[in-house]
Amino acid sequence: MSLIENPEHARRLARAIISDVAIYNREKVERGIKEDTIFDLLENELEEGRQHFLSRVSPGLAGSKIFDLAIVDVLIKRAGKIESPIW
Repeated sequence: MSLIENPEHARRLARAIISDVAIYNREKVERGIKEDTIFDLLENELEEGRQHFLSRVSPGLAGSKIFDLAIVDVLIKRAGKIESPIW
C-alpha cells in the first residue's frame, strides 16, 4: 500500500479516524467536554488514531497539523452543543 501524499486525502483520512474515535467513545466525549478532560479521557484512543494516520501518510504530511486540526474540527466543534465551562 502506498502512502498518501495528497493533503486533501490526508485530511479526509484524519477526519475519518477522529469520527470513528467520536462514534465509538460517545460517553467519554460527552463527559470529557462537560468536565474539560476530553484529552485525558481519550488519550489512548487519540494516540492510536494518530499512529494509524502517521502510518498511512507520507513523511511530509506526517509533520503537518492535519491530524490536530481534524481533532478540533470533528471532535471538539461537533461537541459544541454539550454544556461545558470551556465555552
